[in-house]
Amino acid sequence: MRIDATKCVGCGQCRPFCIMQVIDFARTTRGNKVFCVVNEDECVDCEICYRAKVCPVDALHQPETTWPRSIRGTFSNPLAIHKETAVPGRGTEEMKTNDITDRYKRGFAGMSAEMGRPGIGARLRDAEKVFMALAPLGVEFEPQNPLTNLLVDKSTGKMNPEVLDEKVLSCIVEMIVPLDQIVKILDVLEKVAKKIDTVFSIDLVCRCDEDLSVPSLKVMEAGHRWYTRNGKTNIGLGKLEVKGARQ
Repeated sequence: MRIDATKCVGCGQCRPFCIMQVIDFARTTRGNKVFCVVNEDECVDCEICYRAKVCPVDALHQPETTWPRSIRGTFSNPLAIHKETAVPGRGTEEMKTNDITDRYKRGFAGMSAEMGRPGIGARLRDAEKVFMALAPLGVEFEPQNPLTNLLVDKSTGKMNPEVLDEKVLSCIVEMIVPLDQIVKILDVLEKVAKKIDTVFSIDLVCRCDEDLSVPSLKVMEAGHRWYTRNGKTNIGLGKLEVKGARQ
């Protein structure tokens, strides 16, 4: 995002809409005019300030971006579509739809490492650290996740070096793992988390058993691992066919 200094009147109405807080005031050389500027290195091209339409003089505009800068908008703008996966935003089909989409079979779990949040963001270099820590374990990285499409070597977890310095609002590394590997993978993620320079969280999901118990939670309890239980299954896409479920 950029602000045309010749148009800007320095009202600052756009600033509250910047979720990364990278719009600031500046003055001309002689100090006779105040205008707003965007720290483009920290901007994630989400376009929220532009879509808010609060600028009285239409000074905000999104310049056409080229590779690799273009990666910012496709991850951060919820209206942008990843051409590789045809999914918007962070570009992953929500893990919580598993009971409808059947992405994770019985005996397996979906795990993910989320990086970034509004106000902080994440450099893709941090995503590579996670990939490289997990790759030696032989996990199956989610093919419909756009970060997976940025890998140049799945066996090592190396990403395209051109994108490593790009900043996005948030991103997520997804994988499918056997239930008996959950604790081992958690150990690796907790170690790499110390090297991540942003908000870092771990997600775990699996298909419920027919008695509505959750196999992954049994694994966590047996391994004496801390977790917080959340029920976020989306059943709005179809019929949930398990014993005991309401029709």
